[in-house]
Amino acid sequence: MKTSNIVIIGGGFSGLLIAYLLQKEGLRPQIIEARNRLGGRIYTLRSDDEPPIEMGATWLGKKHRHLLDLLDDLGIDIYQQYMGDKGYYEPMSVSPPQLVDLPPNEEPSYRIAGGTDNVIQTLEEGLDQRQIHIDQAVQTIRQTDTKLVIETENDLFKADVAISTLPPKLLVDNVDFSPSLPEELTHIASQTHTWMAESIKVALTFDEPFWRNTDSSGTIFSNVGPVSEMYDHSTDNQYALKGFMNNDYQAVSREERKQLVIEQLRRFYGGKVDSYQSYRELVWQKEPFSYSNYEQPIVPHQHNGHAIFQKAFLDKRLLIAGSETATEFPGYMDGVVESAHRAVRQLKQSLSSL
Repeated sequence: MKTSNIVIIGGGFSGLLIAYLLQKEGLRPQIIEARNRLGGRIYTLRSDDEPPIEMGATWLGKKHRHLLDLLDDLGIDIYQQYMGDKGYYEPMSVSPPQLVDLPPNEEPSYRIAGGTDNVIQTLEEGLDQRQIHIDQAVQTIRQTDTKLVIETENDLFKADVAISTLPPKLLVDNVDFSPSLPEELTHIASQTHTWMAESIKVALTFDEPFWRNTDSSGTIFSNVGPVSEMYDHSTDNQYALKGFMNNDYQAVSREERKQLVIEQLRRFYGGKVDSYQSYRELVWQKEPFSYSNYEQPIVPHQHNGHAIFQKAFLDKRLLIAGSETATEFPGYMDGVVESAHRAVRQLKQSLSSL
């Protein structure tokens, strides 16, 4: 059994950032992570001869001031997403793809230099590894007179205050509470959209960016599918195309998805696509610590930033953080940073009142 004043549930961007901020305040939280890796929905695939492939969070904008300030604090650079002047648009299956001008006034998107997980690695490096416990899915949280007892399959943790950074729906679906959480919270959380949960991200890597030599840019928008959007995902000297596949295809095999992606790209670039080096994908709906089935249809960002997530529960011993709880840019990396700072402020108030 491990005892700590503060336990953070979830070792993704939110959990690591909260730990980083608390450590700057002289506090030493423990982090419990269900997966065998840190980062959560930030997941960068790496290979020496390929560019970093982002299977999770990828882009940010100049409006994301919380995130930009953090990156500046960590000494991490950003660079502008390559879009080009033209892209392909595929309106319907009976019509060939059209090469169209991209809007010149479109707000630029940016990416994190070195890969999005550069943020995760930098935050982790600032923490004592003894604070981090992976392969520890939280099963129950029980309140006693003076503590929260947090039980995983393998261990017990005691805390004065716990901060959950799990997506709200995953928190109420996967963790048993004693006493029960308020009905209003469980109702709202169970209908809160989890960012990334239904996404299928696919990528093909190449030894040259041939799409930049066809008066195009690697930017694709398709109403036909199976890939609905695709973008240039290259670095200076390593090349890839990455996009989003329609969620309907989560039911078919990986090999079928790969062949469907290749067939679709042939419609735009012909046989050059066959020279791909590797195919990468991640079906987020098959990630049990990111997805929980909805009982009824919900819309993207539903209940994200809801006021109930700003409250403390179990006599101020349980706080809820994470991108879905942010009041600014919920569902984005910027929302992670905003919610982390809010959670730290709440934590100080909770500790002072206990």
